[in-house]
Parts: sequence; structure tokens; C-alpha cells
Amino acid sequence: MSQRVAVIGAGPSGLTSIKSCLDEGLKPTCFESSDDIGGLWRFKETPEPGRSSIYRSLVVNTSKEMMCFSDFPMPADYPNYMLHSQLLQYFRLYAQHFDLLRHITFQTSVLTVRQRPDFSRSGQWEVVTENREGQEQRHVFDGVLVCSGHYTQPVSPLDQFPGHESFPGRCLHSWEYKDAEAFRGKRVVVVGIGNSGGDIAVEISRAAEKTFLSTRKGAWVLARMSSSGLPLDMTAISRFTVLLTSMLPRALVNWAAERTLNHRYDHRLYGLQPTHRLLEQKPLINDDLPGRILQGAVVLKPDLRGFQGSGLLFQDGTMEGDIDAVVFCTGYNGTFSFLPPSLCSGPQGDLNLYRRVFPPALERPTLAIMGLFQTKGPIFPAVEMQARWVTRVIAGLTQLPPRKTISASIPAALHVDYIPYLDSLAEQVGVRPNILGLLLREPSVGLRVLLGPCTPYQYRLRGPGKWDGARQAILTQWERVAQPFRTRLEPEPPRPLVLLSPLLITLSVGAVMLAVVLSQCKLTLCLQDLLQDSTHLLDWLSALL
Repeated sequence: MSQRVAVIGAGPSGLTSIKSCLDEGLKPTCFESSDDIGGLWRFKETPEPGRSSIYRSLVVNTSKEMMCFSDFPMPADYPNYMLHSQLLQYFRLYAQHFDLLRHITFQTSVLTVRQRPDFSRSGQWEVVTENREGQEQRHVFDGVLVCSGHYTQPVSPLDQFPGHESFPGRCLHSWEYKDAEAFRGKRVVVVGIGNSGGDIAVEISRAAEKTFLSTRKGAWVLARMSSSGLPLDMTAISRFTVLLTSMLPRALVNWAAERTLNHRYDHRLYGLQPTHRLLEQKPLINDDLPGRILQGAVVLKPDLRGFQGSGLLFQDGTMEGDIDAVVFCTGYNGTFSFLPPSLCSGPQGDLNLYRRVFPPALERPTLAIMGLFQTKGPIFPAVEMQARWVTRVIAGLTQLPPRKTISASIPAALHVDYIPYLDSLAEQVGVRPNILGLLLREPSVGLRVLLGPCTPYQYRLRGPGKWDGARQAILTQWERVAQPFRTRLEPEPPRPLVLLSPLLITLSVGAVMLAVVLSQCKLTLCLQDLLQDSTHLLDWLSALL
């Protein structure tokens, strides 16, 4: 009999969790409190309490080839960075392609999730739901995947600022913000310089009389566009980059990267200079903020100190008067009211999770929190890998280490390093790419996996869930990047013929292979892989020569 799994939420995490359950022979039932899929990425004119909310102009910060699910590339004609509505359409295509909607119960909220009395033996959960008519129902599940997101409870520090009670203007959180029309001709202060704060400050500055952006720590600002107009993440997030930066002193990497950014615009001159180094925290992704600062449309200010009538005081002693509105872009509380309090094992009652997934307090790993982490890479492939790993654990196909080991290895921070984190989970699932084997069997694919962008298709080349289209998806990924640009075709100039010595090619690829071997912790296993694939060596060299 198939194990029953409850999936809470039908956003991107919920959809890929449903599919992963089906792939492992589990029987998923997804409870979605709204009447549609999409979660955060479903725009609504009026925000609803207890649900996520986005603004009308929101554009994704990761490109389509990097953020798609690993066995379902985005349509080639989609722009590389898309509006929220196009991303929602991709989720609809994904759900339709894998027939996921029939496993979702809409307009049904989860009230409580409790361990059954025999949990230590069965690992089962009792889930209480409420439908749109207010009727409660009890269910028993063998596993629970929490995919409800953590952008539903906005954090507003308004009470921390003296004088706010007498402020005559409007104070709101970015959760309430939809567009800049309500701020036309006004003087506005935006507090917080995360991605939302940067976007909202730029957008309001196109309508407001004056826009101030208050920040406590500053930020390193990166544009979505890299050299030659290519998507930044396609050129920056690769296995070779990880290998190279791991071999160099971190201070040197920070210095070189910060120097490059400051060549575009001096962060200190623009008032953006942060108190942290570039690699220590997530950068701000924004294409327009430096330009708006250059034009005087956005004025940087230090941290907010308090209110004085219609004016705002800042930590440097300056004051800006006649302020009409303050927008707090100050984040969210990642709380899950339906979960047992015993799972909140952190010092402030927060959720400390093994590999950012499993609460360590559980005797049996049958409940997982999906997507509760931060990374400098795309979020969807990481959540998909979490789902593939978790469903195999629930199905009994992958084992976790002893609880003592788990409790001792829990990181305090929410941040994870993108490629190492995916590789660590992929190792557990059995889908981590064998780069040495690829270089020997198919050097065209192997070199792209090692030197090219770390696209999600790499985790479908082998092992459970192997996708026959993964190889072709990797070979054609740059074609899909170029496709949306082909709206005005011009004849290409003839390319000069470049003759490379076969010996030079052989030596170059040999150097790459040597770097891979040296980067492995288990040299013996690498040599075993090399010997196992040695039968392909002559064919490979022949192809190069």
C-alpha cells in the first residue's frame, strides 16, 4: 500500500513536491488555501491576510535556464528574466504536463499538524483541515511536506521608532505595496535595501516628487545583465567558478569582485557602500538603482532614528521634512502556526533544520519544511532537489544519519552555498553528476557541465529520476537564452576560421580533468571512476583529434 503524504501549499515548492512524491511511488494530497496554484507568484490587487503578496511590476532575479525545474525547460521564447505572470504560466504548464492538479484540494486550509500517539513506531501525522464552508476534517498521513512559504507574516519595526504615533502620513509594509500611483507627487521614504526595497524605491521615484532610501548596512548592487548582455547568473554560477574561488584566498576573491563592481559605479560615492564584504551576504539585484541615484531621483539615507511630526530623523542627525509616506521593506517572519511548538528548537523559537529541511527533534524524519533557506543561486532547483531527497527518505529509499549526528551538524544561518548544497543533496539521492565520466564518455557534455552554467538539467543525467532529455537540454541551453532576442534578424558576418592544434586541445582538456581530480575529496573513488570509464578513452581522444 502506497504511503500517503500531505503537501501543504500549491506554490512552486508544492508542485515539485507533488511530482517527487509520484516519482517515488508515494500518494500525495496537496491542500491549497486559495483557489489556484502559484503561491507567491500569483498577483492579486488586494493583499489577503495570511498569504503572500507581490507588486505589479515584479520581475524575477534569476534567469529562466537557471531557475526552471530540472526535467521541464521553460519555453524557448520566454524572456530570460520574466514578469511574475509569465512565471505563473510556466507553473501552469508544469502542472498540466505532469498531471499534478488532480492531487490538489483547493480552498482548504490546514489548521493543525500533530504527531499521532504511536508516532515513534509509525511516524504518522494527524492533519486537521478546514474547507471553504468551514467544515473540519481529520486525516492521517505517513509524511508531511510544508510548502506554504515564509512570506506571509510581514515584520514592521514601526513601534521601535519614537514619534510614529503623531506622524500624519501613511506607513505601510512592502507586503501592501502594489504600484507607485498612490505616491504620485509625494515625498516618500523607503526603509530597507533588500531586493524589494530597491525595486520599490526605483519604481516610486518615477512618480514621486522625491524618494529617499534608508539603509542600515548598505548593499553591493549587481545588475541582471553580464558581459555581452548575457544573464548574470548564466555566466557567474558554474562549477568551475566554485572550484576556482575555493582555491583562492577569500579576501582576494572579495577584493577582485568588489573592484569590478566599483568600476561600474563607486559604491562609496553613491552612498551604497555596505559594512560587509561581497561574498558574506546576498547582493542587491537591481538594474536601475544606480541610475536613479545618479539622476537624483533616489537619495540614500542612513538608518531611520524616529519621527518628528511630518519629518523623519536619521542616525546621522539629518532630518527630511514633509514626508507623505513611509514604506517598510523589512522582511517577514518565517512562522508556521499549524506546526507543533516542539519543532521550534532554535534559541528564539525559530526552526533549526537539518540540511535546511528536517526538524532534528523528530524521532522519525517524516515531516519536512521546504524552501526555508537563502542562497545566492536560484531557489526553485534547490527546492526541487530538497523534494527529491525528502520523498526518498519518507519512502525509505534513503537513510538519515543518527539523531546525535544530525543535531551536531545543524547550521545556525539560513544561507547555503548554492552548488555545494545541491551537490550534497544530489549525492544522497544518487544524481550528482559524474564529471570525470562525462569528460571521458561525452566531452561535449562534460565540459559544459564543468565550465558552463550549473543549470538544473545536470541533476537529471543519471540515477533516480533520470531524464532522457537532460543531455540535449544542456547542449541547447544557450540557444534558449538567445531565442527571445531573435525579433530582428540580421545576417551574421562570416566567422574567421580558427585552427587549434589537436595536441593543444588534448592538453587543455587534460588540465581540466586534472583540476577536477584534485578538487575531489575522495581521490581513490575518482581513480576508480577513471578506470571504470577507461574503455571510452581511445574513442574520446579520436574525436578530439
